[in-house]
Amino acid sequence: MATCSNGSDAGGEINDPGAAPYGNFINYYTFNPPENRLSLIPATLLHDLGYSDERQTTLILDVGCNSGELSVALYQHLVQESVQEQDPDGRKVHLLGFDLDEALIERAQQTNPLHNLTFIPLDITEDTTQLQDYLDEHGSPHFHLCLCLAVTMWVHLNHGDSGLLQLLSRLASISQHLLLEAQPWKCYRSAARRLRKLGRSDFDHFKVLKIRGDIAEHAREHLERHCGMELIQSFGSTAWDRKLLLFRRRQDLSDNIQKQRDQN
Repeated sequence: MATCSNGSDAGGEINDPGAAPYGNFINYYTFNPPENRLSLIPATLLHDLGYSDERQTTLILDVGCNSGELSVALYQHLVQESVQEQDPDGRKVHLLGFDLDEALIERAQQTNPLHNLTFIPLDITEDTTQLQDYLDEHGSPHFHLCLCLAVTMWVHLNHGDSGLLQLLSRLASISQHLLLEAQPWKCYRSAARRLRKLGRSDFDHFKVLKIRGDIAEHAREHLERHCGMELIQSFGSTAWDRKLLLFRRRQDLSDNIQKQRDQN
């Protein structure tokens, strides 16, 4: 996701999906509300993944969070209200959301109702320093759960095959669990068609991409072969026919990382 000329300020085109070539739609959650994903994600997910110890701080990362509505709704979905009432810190669950569009992040910051949610502007294809700083601040080597929902296509179209694979590798390197929703190839064609209808230049990499077809399967193969992760669950497909796939860092890799830290 390269820095862009604020797609959320695109004048008369702001309501046209083609006006957001980086996926930074100004009214994204009006046509894809949070419930479309949350209906598939169990409210017990953090407990199911072993993050129910009240003494443990659990960190969640939301990649490409847009204006933050899904981040807020997901936090409320996973961190039960009854638990929040007993513990004002919500069992010490913290969520960091980021997006490359500063206008969307400003809106997320202004409307955020929860103490444990933080929103920052960030282009992950250029810099991950802020993510590492956040981890260091909370004394954790990784995010316990990373969400990458409907982001891969925009990185792929704007940064090519290498950009997509680099994104997956970076997220795997800082995550214990990764919840991935990759747009199918038909969405690529639709995005390119919308740009052409607006009279804009096509995506730089669209015609030369070699990773095509079943993008979710390509992502799974890369994560399992090259990133030390394994697919542990599929939560089915959204109303937009996109799979929600949950990956986990393989235990042998986690053990090796911990062993290296102990030695240092």
